[in-house]
Amino acid sequence: MTQQTVLVADDEKRIVNLLRAYLEEAGYRVVTAADGRQALFAARHEKPDCVVLDLMMPEINGWEFTRRFRQESDAPIIMVTARIEDTDKILGLELGADDYVTKPFSPREVVARVRAVLRRARQEPVAAEVLRSDDLVLDRGAHLVTLASQPVGLTPTEFDLLAVLMSRPGRAMSRLELLEATQGHAYEGYERTVDVHVKNLRRKIEPDPKNPRYIETVFGVGYKFADR
Repeated sequence: MTQQTVLVADDEKRIVNLLRAYLEEAGYRVVTAADGRQALFAARHEKPDCVVLDLMMPEINGWEFTRRFRQESDAPIIMVTARIEDTDKILGLELGADDYVTKPFSPREVVARVRAVLRRARQEPVAAEVLRSDDLVLDRGAHLVTLASQPVGLTPTEFDLLAVLMSRPGRAMSRLELLEATQGHAYEGYERTVDVHVKNLRRKIEPDPKNPRYIETVFGVGYKFADR
């Protein structure tokens, strides 16, 4: 298997060196950046399979990096932040990040998160390989979603969330169920992240995100995929 590349972007040299050591020990190739501008340059030239990103970087902060990077790549992004406000995390997720870790953190936890998002991004097809609903098609084998025959760029988390919902049409699923199905039982995130990912999905696949035809809200429960 080709060695996967992880970009670690943080202005704290100690953190960069620590994460590099643990990620290299886990078998990853690691490239680093000390600020957001360097991170964008590295991302464009190294084409990383995953980005571990500090939000509070100089030059270009993590939010702006995520916004620009998402215009060019669907590679998973894990945010690292010392800030604990929910709004910071939600903004990062809305811009296209897949996961977050709050400082102080265990480097082993970061390696586990990297391994998890990369595993989801390269997930082997299971069960029904192609799921369809009207002109929305999800192909697990090709890891591709098309709408009216046009490809839709989804992050690995968005793809997994849509696959789970489409594979259970008409079934209401709680936010916790969706978290566990897409992130794994060990994921320590909070359920509101599902709302952000659903919002992003609707923006990409719904003709009118405010009146969704595919992903319906089940008040007091969570979400379901329309049974057509």
